[in-house]
Amino acid sequence: MDPVPLFLCLRDRCFFVAGREVDCPLDHWPQISLTTRRRFLTGSALAAAGSIVPRAFGHSMPRAAPPAIPNLDPNSLARFVDPLPLPLIAKPVGVGPVPGESGVRVPLYRVAMRAIRTKLHRDLPPTNLWSYGGQVPGVTFDTQSGQGLAVEWVNELPAKHFLPIDHTLHGAERGKPEGRGVVHLHGGKTPPESDGYPEDWYPPGQSRTYYYPNRQEAALLWYHDHSMGINRLNIYAGLLGLHVIRDGTEQALHLPDGKFEIPLTLFDRDLRPDGQLSYPVSADPARPWVPEAFGEAQLVNGKIFPYLDVEPRKYRFRVLNAANGRFYRLSMTPQVQMHQIGCDQGLLAAPIATATVQLAPGERADVVVDFAPHRGAQILLVSDALVLMQFRVGAAPVVDPSHLPAALRSVPRMAESSAVATRRLTLDEQTNRVAESEGMLLNKTPWHMPVTERPVLGSTEIWELVNLTDDVHPIHLHMVKFQILDRRRFDGFQYMTAGTLRYTGPVMPPDASEMGWKDTVRVNAKTVTRIIVPFEGYPGRYVWHCHILEHEDNEMMRPYEVVAAGS
Repeated sequence: MDPVPLFLCLRDRCFFVAGREVDCPLDHWPQISLTTRRRFLTGSALAAAGSIVPRAFGHSMPRAAPPAIPNLDPNSLARFVDPLPLPLIAKPVGVGPVPGESGVRVPLYRVAMRAIRTKLHRDLPPTNLWSYGGQVPGVTFDTQSGQGLAVEWVNELPAKHFLPIDHTLHGAERGKPEGRGVVHLHGGKTPPESDGYPEDWYPPGQSRTYYYPNRQEAALLWYHDHSMGINRLNIYAGLLGLHVIRDGTEQALHLPDGKFEIPLTLFDRDLRPDGQLSYPVSADPARPWVPEAFGEAQLVNGKIFPYLDVEPRKYRFRVLNAANGRFYRLSMTPQVQMHQIGCDQGLLAAPIATATVQLAPGERADVVVDFAPHRGAQILLVSDALVLMQFRVGAAPVVDPSHLPAALRSVPRMAESSAVATRRLTLDEQTNRVAESEGMLLNKTPWHMPVTERPVLGSTEIWELVNLTDDVHPIHLHMVKFQILDRRRFDGFQYMTAGTLRYTGPVMPPDASEMGWKDTVRVNAKTVTRIIVPFEGYPGRYVWHCHILEHEDNEMMRPYEVVAAGS
């Protein structure tokens, strides 16, 4: 008898035995998680156990061509020799007008996109990067809810890109300026003319001034490039930064603040031995796009293996997954209990005690850690088997006036009955004759087709995201926040062949860490994920897309338009 084929699906924590899926509970996967979606990278506890099939259902991916010079092995670098850098806080240069509001003036900032050279590790030569404000991550905006601001984004980038452009992708055709850019405030309730629409890019030598009203609750947002067709390259080059909104509700909680509130921006990169970025390309020089970019070097605030000296007291960590495609599952070793207090759009209703924090690309987490029980210890922040950074806890006791209250803020759940429409939208993949991916789609519709989603301003809708692919996709909607209703697995083959939705599992509520307001949702493979979305803010054209940047750049992005009532 032939052996029964056994496949491991790292994305969905399940086994495939002879083509049949068998669920595996999360607690049986202490070392296997959504670190990546198609392969478990070098350094994994399973890497030595043999190859792992990247596709549960037989689809293959176009292989990246091996680099001309082998990439740097980050494990060859000394660990914990660089202190964790903290981004500078942006300072206004004056005041500027508010569009459409005569006589109203707000703080005006001026931030340049420019090329820099900076050391990612003590023992590496300086790396060429693109930056906002001369650093990667870029300068941080520390702002107050209800207090708007304007930013002049100045493009001082070089005329030629230093990463490989695929000119066959829509929006990246030959003849367009290679140094183009446009900025999106991810999570911002922003007027459409300031949202960073992907086709609103502008070349070196020009600037755009965007208005950010900040009419939303306290949250950790982030800003990044959104240029059509090269977004993945511009962010990989370094065009990303943080935007913090604070409010009185949050400040009244007396959470750790000041030097005890630490941003942690996580992303991965491949590097050449000379310290320069290495971005993967396909074996076809005419079509260099690859479906995903996973780097072996893990960076925290722009450094490889940094350390942070901490006092034995509570700290608040504002964590962002800014990777192109990597999923992180964070924990501390030796085991330290964390309390997650917030997600994408601000505070949860109450703290959640947890040993792990999972983040898809684009997601954020607000985490409080009390180092008091660990005086004198050295603690590692890891993502499964990947080491990210070290905390060095002081030995002397200190006074800690901060609090971790039992209740944080009211987060009432939206009733499904408040929705005036339900949209069923599919996540699709295009493959060639040998089942290699040629790109992803939303609702089987490429970018340039007419707008099909036109919600009414002030209304609420339910979006059913039907994932027909074998991957997890983090889906982000611009301008709005939403709540996750539930997830439910279904028979993908029957849906694709007969068009009928047959559920194969029970309704699964959101994770406890997802019970706050979100702007990016993890849509699991062969699963219907339902979100409820109040379309509050501004009329105009926005986008929704997968936040795996290689997918977004190759058609997994669609415009949608918020229309005024009665229009």
